Amino acid sequence: MTLGRLERVDLTVAWKNEATDFTPWLAKEENLEALSEALSMELEALGTEQYVGPYRADILCKDAFSGKNVLIENQLYKTDHTHLGQILTYAAGLNCKTVIWIASRFTEEHRAALDFLNEITEEDVSFFGVELELWKIGNSVAAPKFNIISRPNTWTKNLREAAQHAGELTSTKQNQLSYWTAFKEFMEERKSIVRCQKGLAQHWTNMSIGRSGFWLTARVNSQKDRIATDLHIKTQFTKQPYQALLAQREAIDNEFGGGLEWNELSDSKESIITIARENADFANKDDWKNQFEWLATNLEKLDRAFRNRIKNIELE
Repeated sequence: MTLGRLERVDLTVAWKNEATDFTPWLAKEENLEALSEALSMELEALGTEQYVGPYRADILCKDAFSGKNVLIENQLYKTDHTHLGQILTYAAGLNCKTVIWIASRFTEEHRAALDFLNEITEEDVSFFGVELELWKIGNSVAAPKFNIISRPNTWTKNLREAAQHAGELTSTKQNQLSYWTAFKEFMEERKSIVRCQKGLAQHWTNMSIGRSGFWLTARVNSQKDRIATDLHIKTQFTKQPYQALLAQREAIDNEFGGGLEWNELSDSKESIITIARENADFANKDDWKNQFEWLATNLEKLDRAFRNRIKNIELE
C-alpha cells in the first residue's frame, strides 16, 4: 500500500490577517462545529468583533449546552501577554465564564497561566487553550486540526465541589450522581452523536441539540420506576417553534418509529416531546446497562429526527 506523507502548512498561508481572514472563517457554522467537537461543546456564533469599551473581542458565542456566553480570542502566531490580558478583559466585559484562546503555538508560560486560572476558579469558570494546525497530503487542500493543550480539570473541581457538599446528599441523590456519571462514560465509550453534560445529583441530565432554547433530556423517576427521554422547547417566541415542529408531526413520528408523546403544555412557556419506558428501576445497578442502551438509542433517534428541523425553524 502506498501511503501519503503529512505536511504541515503555516497558518498565514491560509489566512493573511487575523481580523479580516481568520476570525470570519472560524465564525462560520461548519468551522465552529469542528471546534465544538474538539471541545465537546455546542457553539453558536452571536457575533464577531464585539465591542468591550474601546476594544473588540474576536468572537462571542453561546454554548447550547449551558446557554451561557463563550468568548473566543484567536491568534495566527504564538501566544503573547497582550492576548492574555485581552481574554480577561473581554471575558469580564461580556460576562463570559468560558474562554477559548486559539493560537498557532502556546508558550509554556501561557499554558501554565491557563492551568492556574482553571485551578483557582469556580467550577462554572473554564479556560481552554487550543493550538490550531493545518495539514495536507501532497497537493490536497489543507485541513485544520484543533489540539487542546489546556482545559479545566473537572475531576479536581468535582472533588472540591463534593468536599463542600459532603454529607448533604441523600442516598437517592448519591445514586443519581453515580447513575448520570456512569451514563456519561457509557455515551463516550459508545461514541454517541449525543454529547452529555457531567453527571449531577438530580433526576435528569441535559444534552444540547445545536440551538439555544432547545435541548434533550434523559430522566429517571425512582417512585414510578420509569425512565424517559425528551426534547424540550423553550424560547422567547412562545409556542411558535413547537407549532412549526407539530406541523411536521406525521413525518417525524414515521421517521422516529412511533411512541412519541407531544405535549404543548399550554400553561407553560415550555413544550415537551417525550418517550418513556416503564419498569425501569434506576437503583438496580445490574440493569443500568440495559437502561443506558435504551436511553442512548432514543436520544440518538430524537437527535436525528429533530436537529436539522430545529436548525431550519425561522423564528419571527
